[in-house]
Amino acid sequence: MSEPMIPLSVAVLTVSDTRTEDTDRSGEALVARLTDAGHRLADKRIVPDDVYRIRAVVAAWIADPDVQVILTTGGTGFTGRDSTPEAVSVLLDKRIEGFGELFRQLSWHEVGSSTVQSRCLGGLANATVVFCLPGSTGACRTGWDGILAEQLDSRHKPCNFANLVIPERGQHG
Repeated sequence: MSEPMIPLSVAVLTVSDTRTEDTDRSGEALVARLTDAGHRLADKRIVPDDVYRIRAVVAAWIADPDVQVILTTGGTGFTGRDSTPEAVSVLLDKRIEGFGELFRQLSWHEVGSSTVQSRCLGGLANATVVFCLPGSTGACRTGWDGILAEQLDSRHKPCNFANLVIPERGQHG
């Protein structure tokens, strides 16, 4: 018999100077996908493209024992205000180098060479996994469907990030 999926507690942060709860399609897409997969939404917020405001929210979630996963959307490009990687990278204990690499490989099939401008990243901080995705709804779908759905599923073999953040499994899952 197959083991049950262990739901994770996930916080979603949309980084944007212009989006509101009514216009936040990317955050909405992530919330729909994570809840459809059986995970719990711990919190959802929208903050402007400001390195210190982004960092404050992500740092608070990293310190919160009830948040196991943080997903951000937006602020990963090259425009002057894009600062999510700078805000988040200093908070990480370990980077997941393969996340950005695999995301760009998957994204190549959808947006071609424009994927080279994606500075998405992943990492681990205080037993919380953090993934920073671009702000487009398509990029959020690509990241979730192509990587995160499996990696946040405790049943995925041979390994997954879910088992790193499930307290009783620690880093042995």
